[in-house]
Amino acid sequence: MATTPPNEPKQETAPVTPPHEAPRADAAHLLDRTDPEFFARAHGLYSDLRALGPVVRAPMRGDLTAGAHAQGSPERQAREAGDERYFITRYDESVAALLDDRLSSDFRTALPPQQREFLARNMPEEFKPIAFSLIMLDPPDHTRLRKLVQPNFTARAMEQLEPRVQRLVDELLDKAEQAAAARGESASERGMEFVESFAYPLPVRVISDMLGIPEEERAQVHAWAERLLHAETPAARGNPEVIAGLKSFASYLEGLFERKRRAPGEDMISQMVHAQEDGDRLNHQELLSMVFILFFAGHLTTVNLLGNGVVALLEHPEQHARFLADPAGMSKGMVEETLRYWGPVDYLSTPRIAKEELALGDTHVPQGARVSVGLASANRDPERFANPDAYDISRPDAHRNIAFGKGIHVCIGAPLARLEARIAFETLFRRFPKLRLAVPSSELRWGAGAAMRGFHRIPLFF
Repeated sequence: MATTPPNEPKQETAPVTPPHEAPRADAAHLLDRTDPEFFARAHGLYSDLRALGPVVRAPMRGDLTAGAHAQGSPERQAREAGDERYFITRYDESVAALLDDRLSSDFRTALPPQQREFLARNMPEEFKPIAFSLIMLDPPDHTRLRKLVQPNFTARAMEQLEPRVQRLVDELLDKAEQAAAARGESASERGMEFVESFAYPLPVRVISDMLGIPEEERAQVHAWAERLLHAETPAARGNPEVIAGLKSFASYLEGLFERKRRAPGEDMISQMVHAQEDGDRLNHQELLSMVFILFFAGHLTTVNLLGNGVVALLEHPEQHARFLADPAGMSKGMVEETLRYWGPVDYLSTPRIAKEELALGDTHVPQGARVSVGLASANRDPERFANPDAYDISRPDAHRNIAFGKGIHVCIGAPLARLEARIAFETLFRRFPKLRLAVPSSELRWGAGAAMRGFHRIPLFF
């Protein structure tokens, strides 16, 4: 039998330190991304929360899952007033959480059977495609649905799409020039409202092309989609106009699905209505949900990325000059740094549910805990990014940002958003090197459309 030699000291086993409980933030650190004023102060709040720990119990408002409780019930009132979450503040723990299959994306995981039944009976049909979309499903349903559309967002697919995006960018900038000329405005004093004239129509036209929405029907579809893009907020769920818009959009899509069944084209809706998975077609709700989520993934993230990037660059003269010296060489870095600095989504407001107790870093997360990943907080973590509050388009590790998430739920439209932003930034500043804000940056206001980070209006001179 092996023994320890008498002259050799015994190896001491380091004691295992059990994870500690998450600290609790006070009410002054309420996370409420449905409030435009929140975005102006958010990064200060995130800095405070990171100082408390990698995982913090923080108050949060704006919860889709409030609808699982009866109107006027104490549970619903509590959720609508503000719900405590295990909020992940730092980069390493955020990445770990996004990759951890012990955290369920299906918020129903935490609901007892009676609340699940209540939710199924009482949620308006118009909201079910949003509430039970791809981003709120776990495998195997998530896997089955995602692989139907994933091939449309591969590197090869983006390469084939690039000429079309370039043409659309040029067309929109030509139109802005023509409109300024018609108003009699001279070069460098020409005006453009960037969101309305460029950042909004570009991704809408691209995703409409990909989905196969007929050109002559797009004006109406875009109006319905605008309602959809605001349907995440709690106020919208009781708004009759929003509900009527979603109902009209769903009715239109049902007719379009039928047309694509009879006469399919080379588009994503045709692919989906003819798709077979394990012998089953997508059901009605799944089809609607996939189109809804593709409008989110292929549209609003890009609108905000474009606007945020333009404002960030114009607010930093040294970076602006660096970009103008080499737009083609710097455009990819600008996209990644904008995603890190001002990504379209600050945090995941729909909770991930801990299916069992676990540790994130040195913090204990109990079974059933409602967890939100602070994407924007992680992207400003000084332990991961040097001088994180600086906007630096040559930052070598900016591509390590997690603005679009990570793991199986990484934003399906991320490659498309990156492609559109790269071409847009490069072309915009190459064609209009004197581009500048038409108002002081202090007058710009964050919007609360679909509870994502983006400017409501961006007046420019070009």
